[in-house]
Amino acid sequence: MLASSTKTHSSTAPTILSGVVRNSPRSSPVTRESRSVARASATYEKKDVSYSRPTGQLAPAPAERAWAALELAALEDRARRGELIWLYEDETIVWRFALPRAGWWRKAQRSRWPTRPLSQSHIKSEESRKRQAWVRYRSWSRMASGVLLSVIGAVQYGTSKVFSKVVPHLETEGLRQYIHQVMALLGHTGKEVVMVADRSGIHRAPKLASTLTHWHKQFRLYLLPAPCGHHLNPIEGFWRVMKDRIGAGRCWPDLHQLYQRTRRVLTDHQARPIYEFHW
Repeated sequence: MLASSTKTHSSTAPTILSGVVRNSPRSSPVTRESRSVARASATYEKKDVSYSRPTGQLAPAPAERAWAALELAALEDRARRGELIWLYEDETIVWRFALPRAGWWRKAQRSRWPTRPLSQSHIKSEESRKRQAWVRYRSWSRMASGVLLSVIGAVQYGTSKVFSKVVPHLETEGLRQYIHQVMALLGHTGKEVVMVADRSGIHRAPKLASTLTHWHKQFRLYLLPAPCGHHLNPIEGFWRVMKDRIGAGRCWPDLHQLYQRTRRVLTDHQARPIYEFHW
């Protein structure tokens, strides 16, 4: 008797296929409540959902990407002949705590500290205190606040050499200092230094005009089309490997220790490259 009642109940229940409710031949009409329950039950698995941030990785138009690739090929040919020094530049952010999403870390088993996701207001307050401490002390050892640091880097074409600078926050003044740092190393070669970058606001800031004028005929900033930065810049792959070497998914007690670890990884790369760039 129990088996027959169970069978009758299962035959009259609506079947859920791919998120759509379909009635069996002897079922009653589907109500609005049953449809809402069906939609709630037809959820996606966590592994099927992408957690990567939309950091401007838009699909560029084929014509724009082809045109930019042709211009880069012409300049890279001049770099192979030794007429100029070609650099691919970009910026990235390194977080002090584990983000509540699947990001650039591997899916291998590793020990991670349980952390609560910080709210946007908490992040803003931490970053505000970090800016005040940096303006006052200008020392990483005095940075008691902050949840992230920025890295400016450029890889030289044909080699694995990366010119990098770690800054507490990304702004035009840090990029200006970085350009002077690169030219102090490459200016004596007598060759024109061409740095390719995306069209982010920091690369088009009016404050860069004085720096570009200072290094006129020695340094040139080449800006890629807007949606092509993530597709034609080989240093994007280096950032992913660098973050994994730094220790993605771990929690650092303070920003000073994260800074030391980042500097150590970047310094070790010069002696033994952690990533071979594909040109």
